[in-house]
Amino acid sequence: MTPRSFLLALLSLLLTQSESAPQAFRRDPGHPQWHHGAFHDVRDGVRSDVRRMLHSRAEVPFQVPLEVNVVLIGFGGDGGYRYKIDAQRLEQFLKTSFPVHRPSCLETGELLDIEHHMVYTTFPAGQPELIALEKALKEAMVPAGKARETEFGREVPLFEVEATAVEPVFQRLYSYIFDMDSVGSSVTEMDKPVPSAIFIVNFDKVRVDPRNKEIDLDSLMYGKIPDLTEEDMKKQEGDYIYRYRYNGGGATQVWLSSGRFVVIDLSAGPCTYGKIEAEEGSVCSRTLPRLRNVIHPSSSSITFHQSSNDIFLGQLASLVSTTVEHVIAPDVRFETVDLTSRLLIPIIVLQNHNRYNIMEKGHNYSINVEEIEAEVKSMLHDGQELVIIAGAHSLHRHEKLAIAVSKAMRGHSLQETKNDGRFHVHTQTYLDGAILKEEMEHSADVLAAGLLEVADPSLSSKYFLRQNWMDESEGSTDSILKHKPVWASYNSKHGKQRRKKIKKQGDLQPTYGTRVIPVFVLSLADVDPNLMMEDESMVWTSNDVVIVLEHQNEKIPLSYVSETQRRHALPSQAQRHILAGLASVVGGLSAPYEKASHVHERPVVNWLWAAGCHPFGPFSNTSHISQMLRDVALRNSIYARVDSVLHKIRDTSETVQAFAAEYLKTPLGEPVKGKKEKSNTELWLEKFYKKTTNLPEPFPHELVDRLEKYLDGLEELLVDMSSLLYDHQLQDAYLNSSDILQSTMFTQQYVDHVLATERDNMRCCKIEYKYPVHSSQTYIYGGILFAGFVVYFVVIFFSSPVR
Repeated sequence: MTPRSFLLALLSLLLTQSESAPQAFRRDPGHPQWHHGAFHDVRDGVRSDVRRMLHSRAEVPFQVPLEVNVVLIGFGGDGGYRYKIDAQRLEQFLKTSFPVHRPSCLETGELLDIEHHMVYTTFPAGQPELIALEKALKEAMVPAGKARETEFGREVPLFEVEATAVEPVFQRLYSYIFDMDSVGSSVTEMDKPVPSAIFIVNFDKVRVDPRNKEIDLDSLMYGKIPDLTEEDMKKQEGDYIYRYRYNGGGATQVWLSSGRFVVIDLSAGPCTYGKIEAEEGSVCSRTLPRLRNVIHPSSSSITFHQSSNDIFLGQLASLVSTTVEHVIAPDVRFETVDLTSRLLIPIIVLQNHNRYNIMEKGHNYSINVEEIEAEVKSMLHDGQELVIIAGAHSLHRHEKLAIAVSKAMRGHSLQETKNDGRFHVHTQTYLDGAILKEEMEHSADVLAAGLLEVADPSLSSKYFLRQNWMDESEGSTDSILKHKPVWASYNSKHGKQRRKKIKKQGDLQPTYGTRVIPVFVLSLADVDPNLMMEDESMVWTSNDVVIVLEHQNEKIPLSYVSETQRRHALPSQAQRHILAGLASVVGGLSAPYEKASHVHERPVVNWLWAAGCHPFGPFSNTSHISQMLRDVALRNSIYARVDSVLHKIRDTSETVQAFAAEYLKTPLGEPVKGKKEKSNTELWLEKFYKKTTNLPEPFPHELVDRLEKYLDGLEELLVDMSSLLYDHQLQDAYLNSSDILQSTMFTQQYVDHVLATERDNMRCCKIEYKYPVHSSQTYIYGGILFAGFVVYFVVIFFSSPVR
């Protein structure tokens, strides 16, 4: 055999072996595929709620279907303990127990007029995909010393897994299940639904044990998984513990990925983390369900097994609901109706030293403006321009700002327990962000006061849409005239009467507005080594400004603990805190561990989802925002507009109802009464305006006709927008919300104008001021009056006794 033929034979043999090697994520014929639910399944319910919301005074929230996909990995008799879960039963339990979810606004503490109609889809993953994940997990485990078991207190080996190392394999599973080839594509660039997924994982800890070199995972990919004996069941914990850390953050067994999925690993941990001496939101060994507590080999009672399985199913459903409330559809941090087309973010570094400059690249403390711009851009819709400028300024040249920083310094007392077992009281200095913002606003420095004045969200709309309703110009040939309000031609006589009282303002002119969100980075030297802002944070945000503290001191110990170690803040790294502040202000994102509580009347915390791909909190350690949270930011801007629209509609309805209650009376002066099941709005519409009458009406029949047509059109628009949101077509929904908001503002102004006109016309009397009119009759009456005086004086003169 020649060397060439031998080489060809060897290559063909290797190729044959590679093709025959077991592979996961293969799209074989007949493999299960995910199908996005059709909107027409829930269209009737959405339309019914929208119609009830618009045509009555019932405060019904706007229904938006939200699809959540729960993927069960290792629950088909092939994972840990060979445990099986009926996916259809879990799906039905979720639909029955958690059918709706209504987010709130953390700034106001009020519920949004948006309610999610939950659509759950639960299905299992295949055995090849489970083995592929176990293989990647086993390779990523790194020894990290010893850990103590919670149940028995014994020390066992500890392994840590960097979540970013196994994340690509989970991303392949996501792409395989949902047929998504592009990893990080934006929602607006894809013409297919982009699902949100929850991966609930149950690994076999014996198979993934990195110390076990005997098991060949490749052979189990398409082979038969051996059953477990009673002795094998007792050894399923593997006598070791493994935990995840996302980019070196806090230890956890649940984490938010950089894509559109979250991972819940029930085999990892258990993990313990939270705030020291604070019970609220702490994560312990009993926070997540564990199969060890469900499987009882010594018990033979069928009833006991069934009860344990039901409890485990309920715990999984509650875990899914918590994930939806904190990650997939969380509360809104700031509800801002942003109508501008340009976003300007000036990053202003105020430093009291010349030792270093955080704007210089190449250092550990440097700020990467390009990365910040890319992350913020991903939270904006198409058509919105982003401009970021950055610069450093010396506090010595802005004495008003230096005074503001000094005034914002505060201190509070802390009691800590030392090794001697006693309490030690010390004072900790912190920077109060609210006081600093107020002092900056009142300062005469244009660098702060000028930017903060422009940054007011209520002012930004004036730069985008000059809604000047009462223009009386008739000779203009501007094309904008076609956008004149619909009431401009109503009662032109009344308009002419009021022309002298109303300042001429011009037509409706769309302009290119700019919203300004300043970011102030205080780079301070020679300060308290443990200086932070309030709540042990390095960033403070409001709805129009971000303030970040930075200084070159060592890491600061926090009152948060992960396992047995304190968490520390790195005051020299401002990148993550800048991004966290901008995510809250621009995208309205709240931290995944915060949620508004109407019972407590304040935000409450749950640290379960504090770790992962997000820049919030002490357990995170990344300067990137998950694709799932980017989608939430895009939806928040739409929700803010819809919420504003619904409030305006209710205000308009209240205005019409107040007018009807004032003028709609019976001949005896009593309010009109009808059937109890009818609302007042339906009553006066039906009683007087469903048919035209010759009797005097409180306001024209034309107004009610236009309102009815507007509400019917708005109903179709809202149903269409609910469909767009369900199908993840966020760009179309964003444009739809803009049209709805503009139309609602027109209608509100039209109703106010008509009611004001009719209120003037229906007054019982009015005072008119007129100048005297000169005519021929005036002279005649004047002559008669003069002749009367002459006759009177003649009579008096001749009738005198002396004469």
